[in-house]
Amino acid sequence: MDQNMELREKSGKQKLIDQILKFGVVGFISFFVDFGVYTLICNVLGISYIIAGIFGFVISVIVNYFLSMKYVFEGRDDISKTREFVVFVVLSAFGLVLNEVILYVCVDGIYWHWNWLQSWLGIKLMNMGAKIVATGVVMVYNFVSRKIFLEKKN
Repeated sequence: MDQNMELREKSGKQKLIDQILKFGVVGFISFFVDFGVYTLICNVLGISYIIAGIFGFVISVIVNYFLSMKYVFEGRDDISKTREFVVFVVLSAFGLVLNEVILYVCVDGIYWHWNWLQSWLGIKLMNMGAKIVATGVVMVYNFVSRKIFLEKKN
């Protein structure tokens, strides 16, 4: 491999690492928005975890869109901002379905069917733990899907 190719490969790797770190910061902020809204609605107001999950997710998607497209991803020139937002929302909608499925599996599929887990862990803690698991999985999906469909190709 010649030296120029080696330098391009290193700079490409560094750019990806920087992008992942920025995505992590934006994700961290969005997580706190999502988790805060979810916890408020579910544990403070006593509304269903499914409804709480939807509200938290939707509000965090809006925050995430603005931060992601400003700081993480370089938008494509061949699509309008409106179309970009629609694609972002569609990708996020798949993420929402994934989020809700994971919450359902964790709470209704596991927690309510395992008595030993109920005796060891309260439902509020289980709700929060399920949300953390769901967020981790959806975060990976979001990065990959947005990189494929929204980022400008070099």
